[in-house]
Amino acid sequence: MMNRLADLIRRKNAPVVVGLDPQLSFIPDRILRPAYMERGDALGACALALMIFNKEIIDAVYDLVPAVKLQSAMYEMFGVSGIDAYRDTISYAHGKGLIVMADVKRGDIGSTSEAYAKAHLGSVDAGGHVRYPFDADIATVNPYLGTDGIQPFLDVCRAEGKGIFVLVKTSNPSGKEFQDLICEGRPLYEHVAERMAALGESVREGEYSLLGAVTGATYPEEGRRLRELMPHQMLLVPGYGAQGATGRDLRAFFKEDGTGAIINSSRGIIAAWQKEAFNPEHHDDAGACARLAVQAMIGDLRKALD
Repeated sequence: MMNRLADLIRRKNAPVVVGLDPQLSFIPDRILRPAYMERGDALGACALALMIFNKEIIDAVYDLVPAVKLQSAMYEMFGVSGIDAYRDTISYAHGKGLIVMADVKRGDIGSTSEAYAKAHLGSVDAGGHVRYPFDADIATVNPYLGTDGIQPFLDVCRAEGKGIFVLVKTSNPSGKEFQDLICEGRPLYEHVAERMAALGESVREGEYSLLGAVTGATYPEEGRRLRELMPHQMLLVPGYGAQGATGRDLRAFFKEDGTGAIINSSRGIIAAWQKEAFNPEHHDDAGACARLAVQAMIGDLRKALD
C-alpha cells in the first residue's frame, strides 16, 4: 500500500493528502438548508450535509492529489448517520481512484486491536459472507500500548495489502509533554521511531514498509532526525497551513530525492471558501476554492523540494 501511495504521489507530483474533517461551520448554507429540510432527523440531516460537502470537495481535487484522510471523530459525533457518511465517503473517494486514510488513532491490545484493524482496514465473516465494514486503505495507530496494540494491525495489513501510520511525533503543542521526555539520554519519540523502524521491517515490501509514521510539520528539526531513524517509513506530516507550517519547513521530512512523505492539510483546504485569499468575491463554491487551495499548496511544496 505505501509503495502504491508513493507511486501515486510521483505520478501526480503532489505529496498532498486532503483532510476531509468537516465541521458544520465549514459547510455552506446552500448545502445545510436543503439537508435539514430533506431529513426530519437532525443528526441524519447533518450527516447528509457532510456527505454532499465531501463529494463536492472530492470532485474538485481528486485529479490533483493521491489521497484523502478522514478524521473519524467528525463523523462519529453524528451517531449512526455520521458513521454511514464516513463509510460512504470512503467508498466515493475510492470510486475516484483515491487512496483513503482513516484517521482513527486506535490503539488497544489483543482481540480488541484486531477488531479495530478488521473494522477499518480488513474484513469480517458475516454469516459465511466476507464483508468489508469500512475498507479504508491506511489507518492511524497509537503506539502507547506497545507491540501488542500494533501487531494485529500489521497482520491485517499483510493479509489485505493495507497500511498504517503510527503516531511518533505529533504536531499539537502539548504532545511534547510525553513525547519529548528524556529516556536513556534521548527523547522518547526517538525510541518510538527506532522501534517502529525495526517492527516495520517485517512488513517491508521494497522501498517502503506497510508501517509508516506520523511526524508533525511543526517540528522540522525533529523531523530531520526522524527521517534518518526511519529510512523505509512513509511519513504522514500534519500541521501544514492552519497550524503554521509552510513548504519551506517541510523539506527535512522528505528523502534527498524529494520522496518519502505526504503532507496533510484539512481546514486550510476544505474551508478555503471562507478565506479572502482564495475567495475574494465571497461566494460559496467550496469545491472551486478547495481546488485553488490545493494548487497553491502543491506549488508551495514543489518550490520547497526543488
